[in-house]
Amino acid sequence: MKQIFFLLAILSNFTFSQNYTSYFTGNQTDVITSPKGGVCLMGGATEHDEAMKWFLKQANLGDVLVLRASGSDGYNDYFMNQLGITINSVETIVCANANSAEETYIHDKIKKAEAIWFAGGDQWDYISFWRNSPIDSLINEAINERKIVIGGTSAGMAIQGSCYFTAENGTVTSQTALANPFSSLITVSNLPFLQNEYLENVITDTHYDSPDRKGRQVVFLSRMFNDFQIQGKGIACDEYTSVCIDSLGMCKIYGDYPNYDEDVYFIQTNCEILDLTPESCEINTPLTWNKGNAALKVYHAKGTMNGVQTFNLNDWLSGSGGVWENWYVESGVLTEVVGNAPACNLENSIQKNTKQNSFFFENPITTGKLELKNLEFQRATIIDLNGKIQTILSTENEIKVSELTSGMYFLYLTKNNVEERYKVLILN
Repeated sequence: MKQIFFLLAILSNFTFSQNYTSYFTGNQTDVITSPKGGVCLMGGATEHDEAMKWFLKQANLGDVLVLRASGSDGYNDYFMNQLGITINSVETIVCANANSAEETYIHDKIKKAEAIWFAGGDQWDYISFWRNSPIDSLINEAINERKIVIGGTSAGMAIQGSCYFTAENGTVTSQTALANPFSSLITVSNLPFLQNEYLENVITDTHYDSPDRKGRQVVFLSRMFNDFQIQGKGIACDEYTSVCIDSLGMCKIYGDYPNYDEDVYFIQTNCEILDLTPESCEINTPLTWNKGNAALKVYHAKGTMNGVQTFNLNDWLSGSGGVWENWYVESGVLTEVVGNAPACNLENSIQKNTKQNSFFFENPITTGKLELKNLEFQRATIIDLNGKIQTILSTENEIKVSELTSGMYFLYLTKNNVEERYKVLILN
């Protein structure tokens, strides 16, 4: 009889269907707390305990849901008992296929979670199972309305940006990517998936030190610019490092430096350069993205046990404890050199080198078209406040803007390599 009761106790914490398996630890009674939000990005090897404590604290005594497409219940005891942070419960749900996205049991668990963690594995499983489904819709609702904290390691980190490497055709090395930026292995998407305001136009990468993945992430950024006209950014973690982003966009960087050389990188296209188009981004041709040896600006910081090093995603400029570098690619070879902080950010973009009023066009624009009156230029570019190119025009005097969302934009006019920048208000 005791054996029967023991078996029933085990089964009460184990749920199985053809589409998923669930493992539950903790209090079966749901609690509703006020999570503190944020994102924890982890490089892909052993979990960093201090970063995981940060993640659990953001759940604010609530329920933690682990979503994964392979593996078992390894996080349950770790989260519940080994870190010393009080939470109500941990449930791991292992999704077996795309049909899991229609399971109402999983939907209910997402609605009740104060924290969601994505384990490692194959990011294409996560994307192909959940993209454009009730699961990603409910996760995004939880992020943006209930302000839950989310995070992930390895593949679970790789899916976090608004742009992401899908790995649907398998992984890709830096060597292969730099030699041919249009290799079939390079599958970069910006289709809506997970939505977090501080990871807009960001692509993440993991396992940065083993193997070296710097080159391939640079290629991802070049494809974002080439394919989607996005002046992208990147966040990358060595295997034993973590970036914890709070609800205000401030990052703490965790690792075990100086015991080990553990690094994090914040990469951005160089806002000082008007035309960031790679010199060569073509099929079967090595990438060249040089731009005066400064195509990319990179903030490079060491991860420490107490997360003392920081970076601010509000301006992608302010940080403590790190150094700035310039990265560029010439004929498929990535070079990293000491650099300076970029001399522009969102605030500076509005104030520095920006003409507030213009005698050359009506401002604000209310007619759906921007007419450049008697103004000579070789190139005109309109860019939104997120750095995404909306339209490019050469040697014309009228730019159609009727399809743009009303708001503030920047108009860049270039003649003989001299740039002028105007702030433009479009009202459609």
